[in-house]
Order: sequence, then structure tokens, then C-alpha cells
Amino acid sequence: MKTVGPATGSAAPVRLTSYARGGGCACKIPPGELEAMVAGLLPPPSPGQTPSPGQALDGDEDRLLVGLDDGDDAAVVRTGDGTAVVSTADFFTPVVDDARDWGRIAAANALSDVYAMGGRPLVGLNLLGWPRDVLPAELAAEVLAGALDVARAAGCLVGGGHSIDSPEPLYGMAVTGLVDPDRLLRNDAGRPGVPLTLTKPLGIGILNNRHKRTGEVFAHAVAVMAALNDKASAAALEAGAVCATDVTGFGLLGHLHKLARASRVTAVVDAAAVPVLDGARESLRAGYVSGGTRRNLDWVRPHLDAGRASEDQLQLLADAQTSGGLLVAGEIPGHPVIGELVPAVAGATLVIR
Repeated sequence: MKTVGPATGSAAPVRLTSYARGGGCACKIPPGELEAMVAGLLPPPSPGQTPSPGQALDGDEDRLLVGLDDGDDAAVVRTGDGTAVVSTADFFTPVVDDARDWGRIAAANALSDVYAMGGRPLVGLNLLGWPRDVLPAELAAEVLAGALDVARAAGCLVGGGHSIDSPEPLYGMAVTGLVDPDRLLRNDAGRPGVPLTLTKPLGIGILNNRHKRTGEVFAHAVAVMAALNDKASAAALEAGAVCATDVTGFGLLGHLHKLARASRVTAVVDAAAVPVLDGARESLRAGYVSGGTRRNLDWVRPHLDAGRASEDQLQLLADAQTSGGLLVAGEIPGHPVIGELVPAVAGATLVIR
């Protein structure tokens, strides 16, 4: 997509990533800051009382199956007819310059939260922020069209949404789905002795950062980001898994720390077994590391036994992913086992070997 430059009348490519300070899930509020923000939203339980999983109404605690407590991927509410509703929202600034690809990636990323809970998406609502005096409406239409392509592939309806005039372009979706309340994938259900499987390679954030700074296009990274996690979710349920999360802006280490902390276990990661996108290691050595990745690593360091892992290895494991894979406590055929859960080790939710 091209636009006409006002001074010369010449056609110039629109680099969407240049209109945003961050990009993709790397523009998330840092995890430590976010946890401090929401800490006061959960009242402390009474002595001997089990904490409520969120802001449930009095008498409705048993209906809110997943809420704020452990920062899981979506909220889950029991409907009373043997099913439960999964509800989530996700949006971010441009992660690539191609508008249609950005829409595809953002939609896949939003839908992933439903898959990470073991659910099936039903309907999505567009969330669009657009600098309408700066960028043409035709580009926004391309973003929406790309998202619709992915939603249709997921069998998910798209029913309107909401838009605002914003300083930076923003796009995402609020998604509602259904899940069997007795077959939930949650981040607090990990148990010692269970292997860890990762269903997409790391390095997305590094390559996206290089794309933003240089304009180089990495088609294989776009393909990974736009791919749905539907089959991985179904395979996890088929294998009997009960614990999972998806790997996005807090990186593998950040999301695994949350899972291990919620499950009261320690996660051991075999760094050599973690799949990595072609070109990511070279790009990391060249300095294409986002601020979000550095903040992820700073957040987990107090809980990390890094062993002999180098700083480069740690930055790769903390790389801020956009529309990353599922991290499943269980073995999923066709995907690499990258470690295991073990009984809690004092002072460390994460161990690198």
C-alpha cells in the first residue's frame, strides 16, 4: 500500500511501524508494573477462606472460574448449562509494515487467548485506534480485512467493534468463546514431573525489532505470527493436558514464571531444546533487542537460576513474542519438549540448564 507524499506528489511506501513507539506485544506495560496496578483489585481473603478468582459478585464466586488471581490468558465464567464462556481482549501497535499482515497477526494473537484456555472462539469485536489525519482510511480497511481473513479461518464470527481517533495506530480484538469447564487449560494447574512443550519457535520479537529499524521483511516470522494455535490447543486437550498458557509479550521466561508461580512448582528449561526462528540469533548479536525483552529479563532475574546460560541465551528466552505459541504442561506430538516442571525450589521458579 502506498500513499502520496504531500510535498512532491511522489508515491512513498507507508511504514506503519514508524508511527508507533513500540511494536506488537513488546509494547505491553511491563509485567511488574502491571501486577502492581491490579493488586488492589482483589480484596484479601478472610482467614481460612479460599481466594476468589477475580471480582465476582457476592454469591457468584463459583461461577467465575478464572479471573485476576494468576494473570491467566482469559476470564472464564460458568454459564450453568454445562459450558463456560471465555472472554478476552488484546490489541497493540503495528508489528509489521504491511497493513493486512498486521491485521492477520493481531487477530491470531487475540484468538490465541481462547485457545490457551482450551476454548473455541465464537465471535470477535474489532478494536481500532487510527490517526485519521495522518494515515489513510484505506490502510485501516486493509488491517480489518486481514483480521477478518484469520477469523474466518478460525470459524469465528466478527460482529463490529469500536474505533477511536488515536495518536498511534492500534488494532486488536475482543473475543468471546466457549469452553468445557471440566477441560480447562489454566496456568495454575501445573504439577511436578510433567514435561513442557512449546508449539512455536522463539525470536519473533527480535526479528520484528529488526524489521522496524531496517525495513527488512521476514516472511517466515510473519507466517508464524499469523498461524492459529487451534490445532495445538486441540492436541493439548487430546493429550489430557490441564495446564497451558501462550507465549506473548512477557517472553517465554515471563509467562513460564507466572505459570510456575501460580502452580507452586519450579520450571526447568533445557535452553538447547528451545526452537528458534532462522536469523533470530544473528539479529540478537547485531543488537536488535527490544526494550520489552530487557524488561522481561529484569523482572524474572530475582526468580531465575540461570546456570551457565549466556546473556544472549537469556535475552532470547525472554524475547517479547507477538502471537507466539502455546506453552503446554504435557507432551504434544510434533512439538519439542523444552523442559519439565519439578517440585518447587526455594528462591527459583525458573532454572536454566
